[in-house]
Amino acid sequence: MAWIVLIVSGVLETVWAAALTRSEGFTKLVPSVVFGVGLIASMAGLGFALRSIPLGTGYAVWVGIGVLGTAIYGIVAMDEPVTVARLLCLVAIVAGIVGLKLTTADH
Repeated sequence: MAWIVLIVSGVLETVWAAALTRSEGFTKLVPSVVFGVGLIASMAGLGFALRSIPLGTGYAVWVGIGVLGTAIYGIVAMDEPVTVARLLCLVAIVAGIVGLKLTTADH
């Protein structure tokens, strides 16, 4: 269960990061509210998951999912460039996340 919560919390990191950009410095209400709710839910989920997942692994996976999701969001929704180097780096992040999951036993 902790791993599912951690994955959802990582996705919520992408949500609040995207909302932060869309809020334009907190001048737009709806994206600002989405940012706040997403941030709180993401942190709460991370805190819950870290009760049974080691800190280093849990935090790295959470950040990795957020980085991956935010980068994909930037490419798809914000017309950020897609380069081979960038895609290879994202693949490396995914490999790291999978590696951490496979080498970490739940307590």
